[in-house]
Amino acid sequence: MSHRSSAFAEIIETAEVDIRELLSIPDNYRVLFLQGGASQQFAMIPMNLMKNRVADFIITGQWAKKACSEAKLYGTANVVASSADKTFSYIPDCSDLPISENADYVYICENNTIYGTKFHTLPNTKGKDLVADVSSCFLSEPMDVSKYALVYGGVQKNIGPAGTVIVIIREDLVTEDVLPGTPTMLRYKTHADNKSLYNTPPAYGIYICGKVFKWLKSRGGLEAMKEHNEKKAAIIYDYLDNSKMFRGTVVPVDRSIMNVPFVTGSEELDAKFVKEASAAGFVNLKGHRTVGGMRASIYNAMPVEGVRKLVEFMAKFEADNR
Repeated sequence: MSHRSSAFAEIIETAEVDIRELLSIPDNYRVLFLQGGASQQFAMIPMNLMKNRVADFIITGQWAKKACSEAKLYGTANVVASSADKTFSYIPDCSDLPISENADYVYICENNTIYGTKFHTLPNTKGKDLVADVSSCFLSEPMDVSKYALVYGGVQKNIGPAGTVIVIIREDLVTEDVLPGTPTMLRYKTHADNKSLYNTPPAYGIYICGKVFKWLKSRGGLEAMKEHNEKKAAIIYDYLDNSKMFRGTVVPVDRSIMNVPFVTGSEELDAKFVKEASAAGFVNLKGHRTVGGMRASIYNAMPVEGVRKLVEFMAKFEADNR
């Protein structure tokens, strides 16, 4: 199907209408369907927004760290807060940060896939623009888009196939004023002016995203999805808080409702659990090497029953391995 066809025009236009409705996106924000995944945004954001060549970063995991490293190619990237001291197991206090006077923006990764933390309160940026990577919590609950200058996410966790990224950017930031040498394809204005059709977009990915937007609306929107996700998270966190074998690795107040890392305290027991869980049909539970243990990712598509079954398996494993 040609991306210039009327059929595809209807697909991408409907998808935009639906995501705008789901997130109540204000009229002065543009929605872009792009390629390159979230990692390409690590460069695209400073290329387009780093007018003063200064940005502040709150480091709460690997992805914010990588975005910060990439921004250093274009200017000064200041780390104004970090939770690296405790293996990113908490969100630092962001109520009174040393925000740089000439910072173009403040950057966060809102939900940390690897470490299982989530910003439940946005940082006080002292009037500076907030940029957020929401790849692993996108459309899991309502969000006030007006609090961000730019919010983006790879769609592969909650919305569609890998390879598509959605960028929601305030209109005044879509300008010709970009860093020298910024390629045409890496300018937000290029894609905004051409309604995400400057070149062949990730057409199939956008088609699936559109289907998921319809599904989310049919379920009652993002308030209903938040309730669904909180219910799932509560089941597993309640078990972890009462288990004598397993424990969660995140400070309770900063826990994600999407990603739940947990450990037994024994590497041998962790390995045994992952092996037996996999044999029982619970796949991809091995945690990231920097955290160890296990991680249950319970994105939108995971049913409540799936989480209940996991907890039943954990309880049986605990009883069998006392």
